[in-house]
Amino acid sequence: MADEDELAETYRLQVESAIAQEAQRRVSEKHNPEEIERLRNLSILTLTRSNHPDLIPALMSRLGPVRAALDGHGGSVIISSFTEEILNSGSQALSLVISLDGACISCGAAPGTLKGIQDDLLMDEEVISVQFDSSMLEWFDEIQREFILKYGEVSFVEV
Repeated sequence: MADEDELAETYRLQVESAIAQEAQRRVSEKHNPEEIERLRNLSILTLTRSNHPDLIPALMSRLGPVRAALDGHGGSVIISSFTEEILNSGSQALSLVISLDGACISCGAAPGTLKGIQDDLLMDEEVISVQFDSSMLEWFDEIQREFILKYGEVSFVEV
């Protein structure tokens, strides 16, 4: 059994690596890598405070492989609301409530997309919380809604 587990883990890592490489290739084809790097270096907190036009591109620049899926389907993130939180360290961070647009709205892969967006944005030191606008649940049929609420590993709030 251990050999099967090791083999499964080896395949999982290979597939994960291949997906990440393909996603990076697709994003690089569609977006200038220097611009992505510039956007990554901008402060999300500062951009949010001023509602700067670079805010959404800066958020998108922080996404990993899920970015290729969003780009490929004409999707993007939308900030539904945000609050600034003061951390124990005294620094500030954002609690974001986001939604999606484009073809991502009713895609069957949305649970994985939402989880990917959440996980990637939480890697930014200026983001402490990512939740999703509960109005998004209306996009899904009953089975999809039940699935995403039970297994999606994301939370929804009313805005």
